[in-house]
Amino acid sequence: MSKKTIVFTGGGTAGHVVVNLALMPQFIKEGYEVHYIGSYNGIEKELVSDIDGVTYHGITTGKLRRYLSKDNLKDPFKVLKGIFQARQLLKKLKPSIVFSKGGFVSVPVVMASKMVGIPSIIHESDFTPGLANKIATKFSRHVLTTFQETIQHLPSDKAKHIGAIIREELFKGDKERAYQFTGLQKDKPIILVMGGSAGAQKINDAVRNSLPVLLKDYQVIHLCGKGKLEESKVQDGYVQYEYVSDELKDLFAITDVVVSRAGSNAIFEFLALNIPMLLIPLSKQSSRGDQILNANSFKKQGYAEVLEEEELTREQLISKINILYKNRDVLKNRMNSYQSEEVKSQVVKLIKQSERK
Repeated sequence: MSKKTIVFTGGGTAGHVVVNLALMPQFIKEGYEVHYIGSYNGIEKELVSDIDGVTYHGITTGKLRRYLSKDNLKDPFKVLKGIFQARQLLKKLKPSIVFSKGGFVSVPVVMASKMVGIPSIIHESDFTPGLANKIATKFSRHVLTTFQETIQHLPSDKAKHIGAIIREELFKGDKERAYQFTGLQKDKPIILVMGGSAGAQKINDAVRNSLPVLLKDYQVIHLCGKGKLEESKVQDGYVQYEYVSDELKDLFAITDVVVSRAGSNAIFEFLALNIPMLLIPLSKQSSRGDQILNANSFKKQGYAEVLEEEELTREQLISKINILYKNRDVLKNRMNSYQSEEVKSQVVKLIKQSERK
């Protein structure tokens, strides 16, 4: 009996990859041939290429924009080329299903899967669907949502609320490894600062300006983004890294509170790991406003404090962190009821039920 094949797609940011990273090991374990279709040089290639049991394929991608840009004229041709490339790949690989996490790279793959008769499933993490997933939904069988409220923005015959899919490895963090990696002390609280895979300059600046006060009571681990290290700021109690991958689970294990953007995948990981969070969502000037909705939803449920980017100052940041740390036990108690493992098994089951026979 020949092996079944599954194709994963998604990229542009780490958030459009992490759900796939959570699911792929299960299918590898069950003997599937696992393939990933992404862009030639995106972060998805960096995150996926070295995984044993996964074959990576690059295609041409064009970014989908809601704003005016000279690239809007040439990107449709890139998308068309990507559709042709994805179609050829899918005809060759003959997968039983395509699973898409979204991002502009996924649109040609989902469209091509419809053309060659291969069912596809999309996972939408955010409170409202992004443009890529809005387009791809027309060509998919199911759209799985993280937030219950997202269903109202999608076709009722395709939308299914499932919850967040969390990587198993994140629950296996080692505190000792983390202390060795960072060189931090065990007897002082730790703040983890994350600005997303590309970093967030406004958060970086506010955190670094706040260090003289913060380091009196806390230690700070700062994931600042590629090219955003500031060696002049290195001091006792403060460590900075452009980006971490394998070590992240260990850093989570020693984190008391986290300061972060409000991308859906990240905040649901904090929720599953019981880490109280201060969320600083991308402003509407820099995004479509999805992170603001994500953050407000978590604040309403009592999982997070929220600081709008427009109000981000040294004083406000310090004040919000102090409030969050003081109330951390209350937030952790609210988080205790969240069960992430059930979600993953439901998604795997649905993928198998939807496969082309």
